[in-house]
Amino acid sequence: MPEYKHLFFDLDHTLWDFETNAKISLTELYNEFSLNEKLTPEFDDFYNRYIYHNQVLWDRYEKGFIRADELKWKRMWRTLLDFKIGDELLAKDLSTRYLEILPVQKHLFPYTNEILNYLLQKGYKIHLITNGFEKTQWSKVRNSGLDQYITYLITSESSNSLKPAKEIFEYALQTTGALLEESIMIGDNPAADIQGAINAGMDSIFVNHINTEIMVKPTYTISHFKELESLL
Repeated sequence: MPEYKHLFFDLDHTLWDFETNAKISLTELYNEFSLNEKLTPEFDDFYNRYIYHNQVLWDRYEKGFIRADELKWKRMWRTLLDFKIGDELLAKDLSTRYLEILPVQKHLFPYTNEILNYLLQKGYKIHLITNGFEKTQWSKVRNSGLDQYITYLITSESSNSLKPAKEIFEYALQTTGALLEESIMIGDNPAADIQGAINAGMDSIFVNHINTEIMVKPTYTISHFKELESLL
């Protein structure tokens, strides 16, 4: 095994439990805005439509078809339209409030703190590479306590590039002073994290939380963070 010194983790869906944190945040939003009266009496109907539109628009954003500001409010706008409400102002208010509630949530995947402590004690430098928004991602990191482990946080906004483009990885190497052969990408997203690492010529670890089959070939695959102890 190569002697790695710099570990580049993805944030959402890898360390930070996006699904759990998003559901808590959307529940609070649903109650605060009385969406049971405006949209649907069933929270799950609202939640499922939002998650669908969020995924579709994130895909369009990562492929460069829409801007970040469009993504932020149009996912709410499209959700409202599913319930026959064409209220742009409400969509923007919901978006603003959601981005205030979401980043203060603290749920991490099991064994996250333990493995990051282990890796720090082994002498690794830990960084994040994320397609998320700068202010939002920093808030997530600080509120969940991940800031005590990381040296650099590289976002798509700061690098002006998005995974899987090799440019965000090159920017990360330049910013951290890491050498390519001493670096490895650790993430859950085959298209963004694993293909991105391949595009940059970087080794990768696929974090297969949900036991799914993928088309790309990572350097290593794990299903639980404890397995990193035998790899690194």
